[in-house]
Amino acid sequence: MRALLWVVGVVAGILILLGLFLEAVRWLVIIGVIALVIVIVWGVVKGRQAMNHQSRRR
Repeated sequence: MRALLWVVGVVAGILILLGLFLEAVRWLVIIGVIALVIVIVWGVVKGRQAMNHQSRRR
């Protein structure tokens, strides 16, 4: 009986940790997507500024 309780406790602990890990991975993916969008927008803005600056020189 004691061994069964240990097994159930260990399995429950693993499931809880797995749930927390998957939740963390989900948030990391969301943060990564947001960062990627910010970098793309920043690159487009900087590219347009460079193009405008270049066209003013001519």
